[in-house]
Amino acid sequence: MTERKLRSPDHRPRPRSAVTLVAGLVLVLVAVACSGAGGGGGGGGTTTITLGSVDNPSMTDLKKLVPDFESSHSGIKVNIVTLPEDQIRQQVTQDVATQSGKFDLFTIGTYEVPLWAKLNWLADLTPYIAKDSSYDPGDLIPGIKTALTYQNDLYAVPFYGESSMLMYRKDMLAAKGVTMPDHPTWDQVAAAARAVNNPGSGLNGICLRGLPGWGEQLAPLDTVVNTYGGRWFDQSWNAQLNTPAWRDALTFYVNLLKTAGEPGAGSAGFTECLNAYNNGKVAMWYDATVAASFFTGDAAKNSGYAYAPTKVKDWSGWLWAWTLAMGSASKKKDAAWTFMDWATSKDYAKLVGTKLGWTRVAPGTRTSTYSIPEYKAASAGFAQVTLDSIGHADVTHPTVDPVPYIGIQYVDITEFQKLGDDVSQEFAKVIAGNESVDAALQKAQALAAAVGKVYQH
Repeated sequence: MTERKLRSPDHRPRPRSAVTLVAGLVLVLVAVACSGAGGGGGGGGTTTITLGSVDNPSMTDLKKLVPDFESSHSGIKVNIVTLPEDQIRQQVTQDVATQSGKFDLFTIGTYEVPLWAKLNWLADLTPYIAKDSSYDPGDLIPGIKTALTYQNDLYAVPFYGESSMLMYRKDMLAAKGVTMPDHPTWDQVAAAARAVNNPGSGLNGICLRGLPGWGEQLAPLDTVVNTYGGRWFDQSWNAQLNTPAWRDALTFYVNLLKTAGEPGAGSAGFTECLNAYNNGKVAMWYDATVAASFFTGDAAKNSGYAYAPTKVKDWSGWLWAWTLAMGSASKKKDAAWTFMDWATSKDYAKLVGTKLGWTRVAPGTRTSTYSIPEYKAASAGFAQVTLDSIGHADVTHPTVDPVPYIGIQYVDITEFQKLGDDVSQEFAKVIAGNESVDAALQKAQALAAAVGKVYQH
């Protein structure tokens, strides 16, 4: 794997001050209800820390293992608040933007880390890591580590890292005489999905996210747009969503869902597709490489794995990590770091493997994990695809033509959180049959153009 160098956000035009950005985010999020994230110190010298977490299987595993942490750290109690991705993202953003310190630590991704570090919303973890000789930051997978670095310091540590890949049921494809290459094109994937699709028997060809949200629907869709040659902005920050590449990519995505996708695609995100795949209701699924860690039953036994499908651009997989980060406003930083250290350590991987099963070990974070014999055996089907895909994900060159931003499934500007959500809402209307592709792209172009103008001055 080669380490991909991230440009510092300082190298992009920033016409608005950090104070203005904070104020804008607070205005956007003021209506968001904040629930259940209380915390505070306990009695008898016990410190209670609150983790605001995305709700996914890896975090469910973490919850199960918290008693192991608390038994060896008697002075710290951990309160984990889990919410769906869009909800926790809103609540955490509001918390750090207002510096309320409600969450002592939280799960954020590679999109937020450098942006929030620049705004001084995150605590620099380098001093804490320096005090712990066993943490070994050099063991972190290079591409993931770089994505979490701002001005040479780590501001988050990876809980798991991922790219994207195609997962498919070998038995279901074989029954139709379909063979999937290691590096398929999207046309090959579509043909396979339609060949296998049999909704009358309760089987659909493929599951693709349709649930609105920049971190849901747009994650896989952006990689399709990239490999078709589309981009959000040209180098002068002119919006590019009304181009043939975007039109072709969105049309392809929607048509594939209509002809061979899961029912109710507009409500399907990562969790819904995972459940459909595990239950044998879909033959293929294009999504995060981490998904393979959560397969059960026949899905675990009979799955094949291929690299992210392509059209024009090779290596179209995304780069992402769900990380643990600490708010700069937290008043319990030492206790928060102690838990972060434990949950992202070499020993945590071994604890998951021995207690919950080796396939459930969080992938894509530490090189040493891939040397554990038990994990090597359990992940043999997907480990190499995961590592290769992370290594080839080039966040500085996500598509065919040059771009002024960093990011494969996102644009590394603060405004993208709202822009992506709004654009995905228009695309959801297309998936539901309530809007045409051209109408959706016209609205999306206007939304992106308004943001692009900010960076043209």
